[in-house]
Amino acid sequence: EVQLVESGGGLVQPGGSLRLSCAASGFTFSSYAMSWYRQALGKELELVALILSVGGSMHYADSVKGRFTTSRDNAKNTVSLRMNGLEPDDTSVYYCNAVRRIYNYWGQGTQVTVSS
Repeated sequence: EVQLVESGGGLVQPGGSLRLSCAASGFTFSSYAMSWYRQALGKELELVALILSVGGSMHYADSVKGRFTTSRDNAKNTVSLRMNGLEPDDTSVYYCNAVRRIYNYWGQGTQVTVSS
């Protein structure tokens, strides 16, 4: 059974930091590109960060460049998203995604709320 389980969300003040983690199982993790998406209430799903399976190159949405960093550990089947300088506009449900060819898997999401 394929599973993607996110953790690390919560409430943080503006300017604060959080680290999200996604634990994967049930598929060949190292062969999949891993992404973080987010969806704020009433808004569309947005790609936040992507890390490729081959070479591990990373790509970020303009809105998070310089503040967010994604990384993966293929030995532990995990992907992380380090979020610094959080802003109220970062408030969203964050989802972990794995994709390879026709295969596309999603986690259940974790809520991040940035508020004073």
